[in-house]
Order: sequence, then C-alpha cells, then structure tokens
Amino acid sequence: MQTYKLKNKLTLTFQKKQSNTVTISISIKTGSNNENSTEKGISHLIEHVLFEGTKTRTQKQISEEIEKTGGELNAQTSNELTTYFATIPKKHFKKTLIILADLIQNPLFLNKKIENERNIILNEIKQINDQPRFYQWILFQKHLFKNHPSKHPIAGYPNTVKNITKQQILNYYNKYYIPNNTTVSIVGDIQNPKDLIEKHFTFKPKPIKEIKPKQEANKQNITSEKRNIQHSYLVLGYKAPSRKSKESYALDILKYYLGYGQSSKLFEEVREKHGLVYEIGTHYEANINYGVFAIYLSTDKKNIPKIKKIILKELNNLQKLTNKQLKQTQEQIQGHFLLKTEDNHFLAEVNSYFSILNQKQDYIKQIKAITLKDIKNVAKKYLNDKYTLTILQQD
Repeated sequence: MQTYKLKNKLTLTFQKKQSNTVTISISIKTGSNNENSTEKGISHLIEHVLFEGTKTRTQKQISEEIEKTGGELNAQTSNELTTYFATIPKKHFKKTLIILADLIQNPLFLNKKIENERNIILNEIKQINDQPRFYQWILFQKHLFKNHPSKHPIAGYPNTVKNITKQQILNYYNKYYIPNNTTVSIVGDIQNPKDLIEKHFTFKPKPIKEIKPKQEANKQNITSEKRNIQHSYLVLGYKAPSRKSKESYALDILKYYLGYGQSSKLFEEVREKHGLVYEIGTHYEANINYGVFAIYLSTDKKNIPKIKKIILKELNNLQKLTNKQLKQTQEQIQGHFLLKTEDNHFLAEVNSYFSILNQKQDYIKQIKAITLKDIKNVAKKYLNDKYTLTILQQD
C-alpha cells in the first residue's frame, strides 16, 4: 500500500491488487460525535443530500452513470466518519472518480432536496425505533455513556432533524468537507491514481480542530424498557479502548473467542448446552477515539437471570484461558481477515481507517503479538462487574 499527502493536504492511499473491479472510498473525518445539541443528525442528513445533485449532474445522472456500468454507489455515517464509496469494473474507474469528486466538492443543497431527505430520515428513525434488533443498540449506548457524544443516535432525533436549517448544513459542510479532513482510499488493478486525484480534488484546506471527547470510566448500570414484542433483547457491555490502544487487539481476540460463530464459547454454553437462545454474539467497535465491547442476544424474559449468570461466569473464566485456545483464536482471526481482504471494498476501508489513525496497516501482526498475559490483563481490566446491561423486555 502507498500513502500520499497531496499539495492541498488530502490523504490518498492506494493498493494495486489484481482484480476486475476497483473500489474508491472517500472518508470525511466527521460524524455524529462532532455535532452540537442543535445539530444531532446533521452528518447523516448531509450524507443523504450529497447524492441529490451537483452543479453539473442531477441525482439521476450521478446514480445512472455508475449503476449502468454494473457498479455500486453508496455511503454511510458513523460516530466519527462519513464515507462515500463506489465499486466498479476497472475500465470505468476514471469516470467514477470524477463523479465522486464532483459529488464531494460541488453539492447544490437545494431546499427541495433537503426537505425530501429530511422526511426520508424521519421515516428511517421511526423504522430504527420500531425494530428491536436496531433499537437495542440505541438503548444500550444511551445508558452506556453519560456525557460522551456516542450516547446519541447517529441518525439524530426527530425534533433535531426537523429543525436543522440550510445555513447549519452549509456551515457544517464548509467546516468539515475540506481536503485536510479527507482520505481517499483506492484498491484495484489500475495505474497509480495520484495525478488524477490531484487534478480532480481541487478544494482548499482550512484550519480544523479535532474533537476528542473526554473518556468515561465503566460502572455498573442496569436498565430495562418494556415493549410489545415477542422476545426480549439483552445487551451487556462496556466502554473499551480505541484502536489507538494495543489493548484493542486483545479485545478483538476476546470478541472472537466469546461470541463469533457457532464454535464460540458463549454459543456453546448458552445455546448448545442450555438451549436458552437462538442467537448470541459479541460486538467490538474499536473506533478512532473510543471503543465499545458488548454481548448481545434475544430470548424469552424468563431466561434472562440464568443467561446473565452464565455470561458473567464465562467472563470470569477468561482468567483460565489457555495458550492453545489463544493460538486457535488468533488463527481464526487471521483466516477470517484473509477472506475479508479478498473484497476490495473491505480492504479500501481498512487502509483508509489505519491511515486516518496514522498507523501502519499491520492488523494480523498486532493480533499475533498478543500474549496470554495480555488477554488476562485486558479481560480483568474491562470485562468485569462494571457492566452496562440494557434489556428491551417483552410485556
């Protein structure tokens, strides 16, 4: 992989890889954690509106020019990043790059389009809140964090989304959509795209101050919310280190050991031995400035006390983990990562992410470097009795 800092301070990562397709990923280093109290949902709203036309292309032209090649165009907003990406047959790379450069730098922000996307997002929020599999995470993060901005949903709240003004959108866009806050990541079998990037990404850098929210300590917090649903949904988790910490790689290993797939410890103990759930898993987000580690499942409410007891027992049993179990899990992660990096889109995202962190992309090397002592220290430090437990409970 090659990384460049261009004249206008835009970051480019490029990995030449034999493939019939090319992925272009453009990450803006802003997301819902950058929003003030009156802007909740603005990052996501801008992500939607950018597809609605530029000074030279309509919404239909943007989508048609890429999709008619067989390509895919999409975007996503997270707490810390907003990312736009396309995967296309490699012969259409240049045309697609020009379209994405236009989309990022020349949005129109027409009033009619803003209102249209605002209404779409308000419906999206209703849909998220109606679906327990999605809402369980809104509920969990709301109670996991006290003052950290990650307690707020990425899509915002109905009252804030309704009241975001066009001027707020323009101010936010002009503040964050600048080259020194942008990383372009490209993976595929093409010539080095540096000159093309410099030619078509011509916006100017501006001073920007990075937001680093204050970290919060874990403490026990148990919350239940009743819903008219058939099953109860449980999330038990912790604030955890960001990807900047070496501890994050130990937690990746614990994520796989405890809850990745049908061979995982919690699947074996909770489902196979006791038949208490259909699905159980672990989730770990090692983000730029914070992390979240959680165990999630759905079950009948009568099973919750027993399941909770089993989970806490298995967290304590991590102190008995053996070298053999560690090596097996490291091998599993290595194989899974190898399979995922066959996908240009995944590889482009990984390269971009480590570039934003100013770290070398040596994920597997870091996983292999974790020792049994590291695992036990991290488990004791983070996966203890200072958990947040949220239950979306059936009536």
